[in-house]
Amino acid sequence: MENLAKRIIPCLDVDCGRVVKGVNFEGLREMGDPVAMAKKYNQAGADELVLLDISASLENRSVMLDVVKNVAKEVFIPLTVGGGISQLEHINELLHIGVDKVSLNSFAVKNPQFITEGAKKFGSQCIVIAIDVKKTLQTKSGWSVFIKGGKEDTHKDLGEWAKEVCDRGAGEILLTSMDCDGVKNGFDVECLEFMSKIVNVPVIASGGAGKKEDFLDIFKKNASGKSLADAGLAASIFHNDEITIKDLKNYLFENKIPVRI
Repeated sequence: MENLAKRIIPCLDVDCGRVVKGVNFEGLREMGDPVAMAKKYNQAGADELVLLDISASLENRSVMLDVVKNVAKEVFIPLTVGGGISQLEHINELLHIGVDKVSLNSFAVKNPQFITEGAKKFGSQCIVIAIDVKKTLQTKSGWSVFIKGGKEDTHKDLGEWAKEVCDRGAGEILLTSMDCDGVKNGFDVECLEFMSKIVNVPVIASGGAGKKEDFLDIFKKNASGKSLADAGLAASIFHNDEITIKDLKNYLFENKIPVRI
């Protein structure tokens, strides 16, 4: 796994059909049209694209298929979609319109058997488990799992939940640090270090990217010869053109990180 190219993944958080971004999951600001932004990232050299319908679970509805369909037409890189997915038929519909992977979060926490069923029917490579965490003193690992767009604390322990989703067939984990989200002070290295010791599936680091060095921190190998993440996901730094994907990849390449140029 360690010799595979590291992936750079822009994220489109969609609310009411528009891309939004906040800080620590609060104070959402509109950023633009998801279709136009998807097209831009497809041309900019992104390795994958993640689209999350962030209000779907809160509003008890499934992901907006029309938005996803229009985005899927514009991208020729792997597309992961999440938000309100609670039936195998939802996954089937998304795969049918051009989605490559689905991201499960709130419903999977409440109904873990859904992960098992999804992996069995569609294959582990399709199932990404999104885990949103906050630091706490209440759990063994020191992180608690949140759902419903960060609005509800499940009091689940990150370590126990991460192990369970892997046992159930998840092919990848999208780990978002709510404490670091939108702050741009770097990814949660402590949390990623913890995860790298307990799971064997690829981990996408999310929350906190502010500069190119932040990606280098999670991609370079540690003393045990392992890097902390297989992919780095970011939103606002790409949306605001603070860093271009091309410049980021060139920087990583110069620092001997395997990336697709």
